[in-house]
Amino acid sequence: MANSWGTVLFSCALLLSLFVPSSLAQTCRGHSVSSNQLFTSCSDLPVLSSFLYWNYHPTNLTADIAFRKTGASTNGWVAWALNPNGQQMVGSQAILAFHNSSGVPTAYTTPITSLSPSMQPGDLSFQVSNLKAEYSNGDMIIFATLHLTSSLISTNQVWQEGTMSGTSFNPHAMDSANKASVGTINFETGATVAGTVRTSSKKNVHGVLNAVSWGILMPMGIMIARYLKVFKVANPAWFYLHAACQSSAYIIGVAGWGTGLKLGSDSPGIKYSKHRNIGITLFCFATLQVFALLLRPKPDHKYRLYWNIYHHSIGYATIALSIINIYEGFDILDPEKKWKKIYTGIIIFLGAVAALLEVSTWIIVLRRKKTDSSDKHVNGTNGYGA
Repeated sequence: MANSWGTVLFSCALLLSLFVPSSLAQTCRGHSVSSNQLFTSCSDLPVLSSFLYWNYHPTNLTADIAFRKTGASTNGWVAWALNPNGQQMVGSQAILAFHNSSGVPTAYTTPITSLSPSMQPGDLSFQVSNLKAEYSNGDMIIFATLHLTSSLISTNQVWQEGTMSGTSFNPHAMDSANKASVGTINFETGATVAGTVRTSSKKNVHGVLNAVSWGILMPMGIMIARYLKVFKVANPAWFYLHAACQSSAYIIGVAGWGTGLKLGSDSPGIKYSKHRNIGITLFCFATLQVFALLLRPKPDHKYRLYWNIYHHSIGYATIALSIINIYEGFDILDPEKKWKKIYTGIIIFLGAVAALLEVSTWIIVLRRKKTDSSDKHVNGTNGYGA
Protein backbone atom coordinates (compact mmCIF):
# COMPACT_ATOMS: atom_id res chain seq x y z
CA MET A 1 0.00 0.00 0.00
CA ALA A 2 2.80 2.37 0.95
CA ASN A 3 4.57 1.63 -2.34
CA SER A 4 1.35 2.44 -4.25
CA TRP A 5 0.99 5.80 -2.54
CA GLY A 6 4.65 6.52 -3.21
CA THR A 7 4.15 5.81 -6.89
CA VAL A 8 1.12 8.11 -7.01
CA LEU A 9 2.99 10.94 -5.30
CA PHE A 10 5.96 10.51 -7.62
CA SER A 11 3.65 10.62 -10.65
CA CYS A 12 1.98 13.81 -9.38
CA ALA A 13 5.33 15.44 -8.81
CA LEU A 14 6.43 14.49 -12.31
CA LEU A 15 3.27 15.95 -13.85
CA LEU A 16 3.71 19.20 -11.90
CA SER A 17 7.30 19.52 -13.10
CA LEU A 18 6.07 19.18 -16.67
CA PHE A 19 3.20 21.67 -16.54
CA VAL A 20 4.24 24.30 -13.97
CA PRO A 21 6.06 27.19 -15.69
CA SER A 22 9.77 27.38 -14.96
CA SER A 23 9.34 31.01 -13.85
CA LEU A 24 7.12 29.78 -11.00
CA ALA A 25 9.52 26.95 -10.12
CA GLN A 26 12.45 29.35 -9.81
CA THR A 27 12.23 30.63 -6.25
CA CYS A 28 14.94 31.31 -3.73
CA ARG A 29 13.53 28.80 -1.22
CA GLY A 30 13.59 25.99 -3.72
CA HIS A 31 17.32 26.30 -4.39
CA SER A 32 20.43 25.74 -2.30
CA VAL A 33 23.27 28.07 -3.30
CA SER A 34 25.98 26.38 -1.26
CA SER A 35 26.47 22.98 0.29
CA ASN A 36 28.66 24.55 2.98
CA GLN A 37 26.34 27.36 4.09
CA LEU A 38 22.65 27.66 4.89
CA PHE A 39 20.82 30.97 4.69
CA THR A 40 17.89 31.85 6.93
CA SER A 41 16.52 34.66 4.73
CA CYS A 42 16.06 34.97 1.00
CA SER A 43 14.20 37.11 -1.51
CA ASP A 44 13.03 36.55 -5.09
CA LEU A 45 14.07 39.81 -6.70
CA PRO A 46 11.33 41.00 -9.09
CA VAL A 47 13.35 41.33 -12.31
CA LEU A 48 16.42 40.00 -14.12
CA SER A 49 15.96 36.44 -12.76
CA SER A 50 17.87 37.27 -9.60
CA PHE A 51 17.74 36.10 -5.99
CA LEU A 52 19.30 37.24 -2.74
CA TYR A 53 20.11 35.06 0.29
CA TRP A 54 21.50 36.24 3.62
CA ASN A 55 22.20 35.61 7.28
CA TYR A 56 22.22 38.67 9.53
CA HIS A 57 24.32 38.76 12.72
CA PRO A 58 23.09 41.61 14.95
CA THR A 59 25.89 41.21 17.49
CA ASN A 60 28.52 42.53 15.08
CA LEU A 61 26.29 44.07 12.35
CA THR A 62 27.48 41.70 9.65
CA ALA A 63 25.53 39.94 6.94
CA ASP A 64 26.63 36.90 4.95
CA ILE A 65 25.03 37.25 1.52
CA ALA A 66 24.73 35.31 -1.71
CA PHE A 67 23.43 36.98 -4.84
CA ARG A 68 22.35 34.54 -7.57
CA LYS A 69 21.67 35.46 -11.20
CA THR A 70 20.18 32.63 -13.28
CA GLY A 71 20.73 32.39 -17.01
CA ALA A 72 23.98 34.34 -16.73
CA SER A 73 26.23 34.41 -19.77
CA THR A 74 29.91 33.54 -19.59
CA ASN A 75 30.46 36.67 -21.68
CA GLY A 76 28.64 39.03 -19.34
CA TRP A 77 28.77 40.68 -15.96
CA VAL A 78 26.38 40.86 -12.99
CA ALA A 79 26.39 43.22 -10.04
CA TRP A 80 24.59 43.68 -6.75
CA ALA A 81 24.88 46.78 -4.60
CA LEU A 82 23.66 48.76 -1.62
CA ASN A 83 22.96 52.45 -2.15
CA PRO A 84 22.18 54.58 0.90
CA ASN A 85 21.68 57.59 -1.40
CA GLY A 86 18.63 56.26 -3.20
CA GLN A 87 17.22 53.69 -5.61
CA GLN A 88 19.63 54.59 -8.39
CA MET A 89 22.93 53.62 -9.97
CA VAL A 90 25.05 56.58 -8.94
CA GLY A 91 26.23 56.18 -5.37
CA SER A 92 25.88 52.38 -5.40
CA GLN A 93 28.39 50.38 -3.37
CA ALA A 94 28.62 47.47 -5.77
CA ILE A 95 30.01 43.96 -5.97
CA LEU A 96 30.79 42.91 -9.52
CA ALA A 97 31.16 39.36 -10.86
CA PHE A 98 32.30 38.15 -14.29
CA HIS A 99 34.58 35.64 -16.01
CA ASN A 100 38.12 36.94 -16.36
CA SER A 101 40.30 36.46 -19.45
CA SER A 102 41.17 32.95 -18.25
CA GLY A 103 37.51 32.03 -17.93
CA VAL A 104 37.57 31.98 -14.14
CA PRO A 105 34.65 33.53 -12.20
CA THR A 106 35.93 36.68 -10.49
CA ALA A 107 34.36 39.13 -8.04
CA TYR A 108 35.49 42.43 -6.61
CA THR A 109 34.04 45.62 -5.12
CA THR A 110 33.58 48.77 -7.19
CA PRO A 111 31.94 52.06 -6.15
CA ILE A 112 29.64 53.58 -8.81
CA THR A 113 30.33 57.31 -8.81
CA SER A 114 28.89 58.35 -12.19
CA LEU A 115 26.60 57.28 -15.02
CA SER A 116 29.72 56.16 -16.90
CA PRO A 117 31.60 54.16 -14.25
CA SER A 118 35.00 52.59 -14.80
CA MET A 119 33.86 49.32 -13.15
CA GLN A 120 37.40 48.92 -11.84
CA PRO A 121 38.23 47.54 -8.35
CA GLY A 122 37.79 50.00 -5.51
CA ASP A 123 36.96 50.19 -1.82
CA LEU A 124 33.35 50.65 -0.71
CA SER A 125 32.01 52.80 2.10
CA PHE A 126 31.82 49.64 4.22
CA GLN A 127 34.10 46.63 4.54
CA VAL A 128 33.52 43.46 2.53
CA SER A 129 35.20 40.14 3.29
CA ASN A 130 34.99 36.50 2.19
CA LEU A 131 34.28 37.69 -1.34
CA LYS A 132 34.14 35.15 -4.17
CA ALA A 133 32.17 34.22 -7.27
CA GLU A 134 30.96 30.85 -8.52
CA TYR A 135 29.46 29.84 -11.85
CA SER A 136 27.53 26.63 -12.42
CA ASN A 137 24.78 25.60 -14.86
CA GLY A 138 24.18 29.19 -15.98
CA ASP A 139 24.02 30.56 -12.40
CA MET A 140 26.47 33.28 -11.40
CA ILE A 141 26.62 33.54 -7.60
CA ILE A 142 28.37 36.21 -5.55
CA PHE A 143 29.28 35.31 -1.95
CA ALA A 144 30.37 37.98 0.52
CA THR A 145 30.28 39.10 4.14
CA LEU A 146 29.14 42.70 4.55
CA HIS A 147 30.34 44.67 7.59
CA LEU A 148 27.40 47.02 7.91
CA THR A 149 26.81 50.22 9.81
CA SER A 150 23.56 50.90 11.63
CA SER A 151 22.34 53.06 8.73
CA LEU A 152 22.78 50.18 6.28
CA ILE A 153 20.70 47.60 8.14
CA SER A 154 17.69 48.89 6.22
CA THR A 155 18.64 50.54 2.94
CA ASN A 156 18.29 50.49 -0.84
CA GLN A 157 19.54 47.69 -3.03
CA VAL A 158 20.36 47.72 -6.74
CA TRP A 159 21.24 44.84 -9.06
CA GLN A 160 22.14 44.76 -12.72
CA GLU A 161 23.53 42.75 -15.62
CA GLY A 162 25.36 43.54 -18.83
CA THR A 163 27.61 42.20 -21.57
CA MET A 164 31.35 42.33 -22.09
CA SER A 165 33.54 42.98 -25.11
CA GLY A 166 36.74 41.15 -24.32
CA THR A 167 37.78 42.55 -20.97
CA SER A 168 35.68 45.72 -21.29
CA PHE A 169 32.36 46.15 -19.53
CA ASN A 170 29.54 47.33 -21.79
CA PRO A 171 26.79 49.54 -20.37
CA HIS A 172 23.72 47.62 -19.31
CA ALA A 173 20.56 47.71 -21.43
CA MET A 174 17.82 50.24 -20.73
CA ASP A 175 14.86 47.85 -20.95
CA SER A 176 12.03 48.10 -18.44
CA ALA A 177 13.51 45.22 -16.41
CA ASN A 178 16.90 46.92 -16.18
CA LYS A 179 15.26 50.16 -15.09
CA ALA A 180 13.22 48.35 -12.41
CA SER A 181 16.13 46.50 -10.79
CA VAL A 182 15.98 48.53 -7.56
CA GLY A 183 14.31 48.13 -4.19
CA THR A 184 14.83 48.18 -0.45
CA ILE A 185 16.12 45.55 1.95
CA ASN A 186 16.01 45.16 5.73
CA PHE A 187 18.64 42.64 6.78
CA GLU A 188 17.22 42.42 10.30
CA THR A 189 13.54 41.80 9.53
CA GLY A 190 14.09 40.03 6.22
CA ALA A 191 11.76 42.41 4.39
CA THR A 192 12.43 43.44 0.80
CA VAL A 193 10.32 45.84 -1.27
CA ALA A 194 10.49 46.30 -5.03
CA GLY A 195 11.29 49.81 -6.18
CA THR A 196 9.44 51.95 -8.66
CA VAL A 197 10.67 52.94 -12.10
CA ARG A 198 11.18 56.67 -12.21
CA THR A 199 11.11 58.53 -15.49
CA SER A 200 12.99 61.77 -15.87
CA SER A 201 10.72 64.78 -16.40
CA LYS A 202 13.21 65.99 -19.03
CA LYS A 203 12.66 62.76 -20.96
CA ASN A 204 8.90 63.30 -20.82
CA VAL A 205 9.27 66.88 -22.08
CA HIS A 206 11.62 65.69 -24.83
CA GLY A 207 9.16 63.01 -25.90
CA VAL A 208 6.09 65.26 -25.91
CA LEU A 209 7.78 68.11 -27.81
CA ASN A 210 9.07 65.82 -30.53
CA ALA A 211 5.89 63.78 -30.87
CA VAL A 212 3.80 66.95 -31.29
CA SER A 213 6.23 68.71 -33.64
CA TRP A 214 7.81 66.10 -35.88
CA GLY A 215 5.09 63.51 -35.48
CA ILE A 216 1.87 65.54 -35.77
CA LEU A 217 2.36 69.14 -36.91
CA MET A 218 4.82 68.28 -39.70
CA PRO A 219 2.49 65.73 -41.37
CA MET A 220 -0.45 68.13 -41.00
CA GLY A 221 1.57 70.89 -42.65
CA ILE A 222 2.37 68.68 -45.63
CA MET A 223 -1.29 67.64 -45.93
CA ILE A 224 -2.34 71.32 -45.99
CA ALA A 225 0.10 72.09 -48.81
CA ARG A 226 -0.74 69.02 -50.85
CA TYR A 227 -4.53 69.06 -50.65
CA LEU A 228 -5.85 72.55 -49.81
CA LYS A 229 -4.13 74.25 -52.74
CA VAL A 230 -6.27 72.16 -55.10
CA PHE A 231 -9.27 74.21 -54.00
CA LYS A 232 -9.16 77.63 -55.65
CA VAL A 233 -11.03 79.26 -52.74
CA ALA A 234 -8.14 78.24 -50.45
CA ASN A 235 -5.56 80.18 -52.43
CA PRO A 236 -3.35 81.79 -51.05
CA ALA A 237 -4.58 80.89 -47.54
CA TRP A 238 -3.22 77.32 -47.87
CA PHE A 239 0.33 78.65 -48.22
CA TYR A 240 0.16 80.74 -45.06
CA LEU A 241 -1.41 77.85 -43.13
CA HIS A 242 1.31 75.52 -44.43
CA ALA A 243 4.09 77.97 -43.53
CA ALA A 244 2.59 78.60 -40.05
CA CYS A 245 2.19 74.90 -39.33
CA GLN A 246 5.69 73.97 -40.47
CA SER A 247 7.28 76.95 -38.72
CA SER A 248 5.56 76.01 -35.45
CA ALA A 249 6.65 72.40 -35.89
CA TYR A 250 10.23 73.53 -36.52
CA ILE A 251 10.37 75.78 -33.43
CA ILE A 252 8.86 73.12 -31.15
CA GLY A 253 11.02 70.45 -32.78
CA VAL A 254 14.20 72.43 -32.17
CA ALA A 255 13.21 72.79 -28.51
CA GLY A 256 12.70 69.02 -28.34
CA TRP A 257 16.01 68.45 -30.11
CA GLY A 258 17.72 70.72 -27.59
CA THR A 259 16.32 68.78 -24.64
CA GLY A 260 17.63 65.62 -26.29
CA LEU A 261 21.13 67.09 -26.49
CA LYS A 262 20.89 68.07 -22.83
CA LEU A 263 19.80 64.57 -21.84
CA GLY A 264 22.73 63.15 -23.79
CA SER A 265 25.26 65.44 -22.08
CA ASP A 266 23.80 64.59 -18.67
CA SER A 267 24.09 60.84 -19.37
CA PRO A 268 27.56 60.24 -20.87
CA GLY A 269 27.43 56.50 -20.23
CA ILE A 270 24.08 55.98 -21.95
CA LYS A 271 23.94 56.12 -25.74
CA TYR A 272 21.09 55.63 -28.19
CA SER A 273 23.04 55.97 -31.42
CA LYS A 274 20.18 55.26 -33.85
CA HIS A 275 17.76 57.65 -32.12
CA ARG A 276 20.46 60.32 -31.86
CA ASN A 277 21.61 60.05 -35.49
CA ILE A 278 18.06 60.20 -36.85
CA GLY A 279 17.38 63.22 -34.62
CA ILE A 280 20.40 65.08 -36.00
CA THR A 281 19.35 64.22 -39.56
CA LEU A 282 15.84 65.51 -38.89
CA PHE A 283 17.19 68.80 -37.55
CA CYS A 284 19.36 69.23 -40.67
CA PHE A 285 16.46 68.40 -43.01
CA ALA A 286 14.08 70.76 -41.22
CA THR A 287 16.65 73.57 -41.29
CA LEU A 288 17.09 73.03 -45.04
CA GLN A 289 13.33 73.38 -45.43
CA VAL A 290 13.40 76.72 -43.63
CA PHE A 291 16.07 77.97 -46.05
CA ALA A 292 14.02 76.56 -48.93
CA LEU A 293 11.11 78.76 -47.85
CA LEU A 294 13.36 81.83 -47.91
CA LEU A 295 14.79 80.91 -51.33
CA ARG A 296 11.48 79.89 -52.93
CA PRO A 297 11.44 81.03 -56.58
CA LYS A 298 8.31 82.33 -58.29
CA PRO A 299 5.97 79.78 -59.95
CA ASP A 300 7.12 80.72 -63.50
CA HIS A 301 10.85 80.73 -62.66
CA LYS A 302 12.99 78.29 -64.65
CA TYR A 303 14.39 76.75 -61.44
CA ARG A 304 10.98 76.28 -59.78
CA LEU A 305 10.73 72.65 -60.96
CA TYR A 306 14.05 71.76 -59.32
CA TRP A 307 13.05 73.60 -56.15
CA ASN A 308 9.79 71.62 -56.02
CA ILE A 309 11.65 68.32 -56.36
CA TYR A 310 14.08 69.30 -53.61
CA HIS A 311 11.37 70.67 -51.29
CA HIS A 312 9.05 67.69 -51.68
CA SER A 313 11.81 65.08 -51.38
CA ILE A 314 13.22 66.56 -48.18
CA GLY A 315 9.71 67.05 -46.79
CA TYR A 316 8.55 63.47 -47.28
CA ALA A 317 11.88 62.08 -46.02
CA THR A 318 11.50 64.21 -42.90
CA ILE A 319 8.03 62.80 -42.21
CA ALA A 320 9.18 59.19 -42.67
CA LEU A 321 12.21 59.66 -40.40
CA SER A 322 10.11 61.53 -37.84
CA ILE A 323 7.65 58.69 -37.39
CA ILE A 324 10.45 56.11 -37.21
CA ASN A 325 12.31 58.14 -34.58
CA ILE A 326 9.22 58.73 -32.47
CA TYR A 327 8.71 54.97 -32.20
CA GLU A 328 12.40 54.65 -31.34
CA GLY A 329 11.74 57.17 -28.57
CA PHE A 330 8.80 55.14 -27.30
CA ASP A 331 11.03 52.08 -27.01
CA ILE A 332 13.64 54.08 -25.09
CA LEU A 333 11.28 55.98 -22.80
CA ASP A 334 9.09 52.89 -22.29
CA PRO A 335 5.98 54.81 -21.13
CA GLU A 336 2.57 53.28 -20.48
CA LYS A 337 1.39 51.36 -23.53
CA LYS A 338 -1.61 53.67 -23.95
CA TRP A 339 0.59 56.56 -25.12
CA LYS A 340 2.08 54.52 -27.95
CA LYS A 341 -1.42 53.37 -28.89
CA ILE A 342 -2.72 56.96 -28.85
CA TYR A 343 0.06 58.15 -31.16
CA THR A 344 -0.48 55.16 -33.45
CA GLY A 345 -4.19 56.06 -33.58
CA ILE A 346 -3.33 59.66 -34.55
CA ILE A 347 -1.03 58.48 -37.35
CA ILE A 348 -3.66 56.06 -38.64
CA PHE A 349 -6.26 58.85 -38.57
CA LEU A 350 -3.98 61.26 -40.46
CA GLY A 351 -3.16 58.52 -42.96
CA ALA A 352 -6.83 57.77 -43.54
CA VAL A 353 -7.65 61.46 -44.02
CA ALA A 354 -4.69 61.80 -46.43
CA ALA A 355 -5.89 58.79 -48.45
CA LEU A 356 -9.42 60.22 -48.67
CA LEU A 357 -8.15 63.65 -49.70
CA GLU A 358 -5.75 62.09 -52.22
CA VAL A 359 -8.64 60.43 -54.03
CA SER A 360 -10.89 63.48 -53.77
CA THR A 361 -8.31 65.96 -55.05
CA TRP A 362 -7.30 63.72 -57.95
CA ILE A 363 -10.95 63.55 -59.00
CA ILE A 364 -11.17 67.35 -58.83
CA VAL A 365 -7.94 67.83 -60.78
CA LEU A 366 -8.94 65.36 -63.52
CA ARG A 367 -12.39 66.92 -63.88
CA ARG A 368 -10.84 70.38 -64.04
CA LYS A 369 -8.39 69.28 -66.73
CA LYS A 370 -11.23 67.75 -68.71
CA THR A 371 -13.27 70.95 -68.42
CA ASP A 372 -10.32 73.13 -69.40
CA SER A 373 -9.64 70.91 -72.39
CA SER A 374 -13.26 71.15 -73.52
CA ASP A 375 -13.25 74.93 -73.14
CA LYS A 376 -10.09 75.25 -75.22
CA HIS A 377 -11.56 73.07 -77.93
CA VAL A 378 -14.80 75.09 -78.10
CA ASN A 379 -12.98 78.40 -78.04
CA GLY A 380 -10.59 77.25 -80.72
CA THR A 381 -13.40 76.14 -83.05
CA ASN A 382 -15.28 79.40 -82.60
CA GLY A 383 -12.11 81.30 -83.22
CA TYR A 384 -11.36 79.53 -86.50
CA GLY A 385 -14.98 79.98 -87.61
CA ALA A 386 -14.97 83.69 -86.94
